[in-house]
Amino acid sequence: MKTPSDLPPLPALCAFEAVGRLQSFRLAAEELCISQSAVSYHMKTLEDLAGARLFERRPSGIAFTPAGQAYFRAVADALRRLRRATAALQPAPGAQAVRISVLPSFAAGWLVPRLPAFQAARPDIHVALDPRLELADLEGGEVDLAIRYGHGRWPGVTSRRLLAEQLAPVASPALLRRGPPIRRPQDVAAHTLLHVSRPDEWQQWARATGADLVPARTQQLTEYGIVLQAAADGLGLAMGRRLLVAERLASGQLVAPLPDWVAPPQLGYWLCRGRRSPGRAVQAVIDWLQGAAAG
Repeated sequence: MKTPSDLPPLPALCAFEAVGRLQSFRLAAEELCISQSAVSYHMKTLEDLAGARLFERRPSGIAFTPAGQAYFRAVADALRRLRRATAALQPAPGAQAVRISVLPSFAAGWLVPRLPAFQAARPDIHVALDPRLELADLEGGEVDLAIRYGHGRWPGVTSRRLLAEQLAPVASPALLRRGPPIRRPQDVAAHTLLHVSRPDEWQQWARATGADLVPARTQQLTEYGIVLQAAADGLGLAMGRRLLVAERLASGQLVAPLPDWVAPPQLGYWLCRGRRSPGRAVQAVIDWLQGAAAG
């Protein structure tokens, strides 16, 4: 039985689109620089996957079946979208690249939604994101800028806090309904606490609220986005970073059971660069990031 994950091979889809557009196996083969028998093989592959004939062979040539016509419209549109999306990722001719190392969770939750506005305003600068967990080598020129999460103390770099962060436990509504109630900070110790290897957010929150978390079970995961998904799936409590959980809280996927958010001193997202002076393109990106954070 076919499932929704059974995607046709991309070469077969490209061959199908060419055949449909040119109405010829021979012309499609010439355009794609493959043999006509290879085009026929791709068409048979698609028909086997679809469980329906896509073309009718006539004395005058080929013609779509009704199913083939509908499928062609969908495939042609999908390929156009892929081409446009790929072109949008490519820098404009002569654009200067500025590379930014950033945590995947921050890239997805804050930076990427704001990036199109900058690219539209400054097509001469191509911002290349490098989502990673480990620290990039700023001094060695591996990247031009980095956005790091923590307290701003990293050797060999110049850092300035871009955004402050606030912390509070978050959980799925289902977990809160079936688990021990959370009415005060100490109650979180009755639940599994989900966390990444660093920073020590649960300890920071405990110090600020006076909660004793020693009795609590803990589970370490590799990346903050995974922590949030595990919390949404009901596996435990996550320490919510307010900037990154706002959308999940608004949708009701996660809930903050306690009313107060804690703001540890200096905690936040820091814009970092090497000690050398930034060039014009890098400075333009720095100014944009600071303006976006202030706005």
